[in-house]
Amino acid sequence: MSENDNQDNSKDGTFEALRAKLTESGDWPKEYFFKFIIPADNKKLALVEALFGPEAKVSIKQSNKGNYLSVSAKELMLSPDRVIERYEKASKIKGLIAL
Repeated sequence: MSENDNQDNSKDGTFEALRAKLTESGDWPKEYFFKFIIPADNKKLALVEALFGPEAKVSIKQSNKGNYLSVSAKELMLSPDRVIERYEKASKIKGLIAL
């Protein structure tokens, strides 16, 4: 997948399916769990951490070989649209995998 493919996710329906599932999942606001895998790089880690506000609970784990970082975060999100916006911003970080 190229970088441009990542940036067009909201247009090709990738995020629309997620938006529908989130909308059906109940009342908002609610706490949402994000998980990303990134290369072990301080700049990329800083970019991912910058996606979240100071109230978010962020945890970071290094892979066994030390090549990758798993970044998990829980944050109170106001609506499915805010979750999608977060994923759209994250998709612009090269090498990031959203789980």
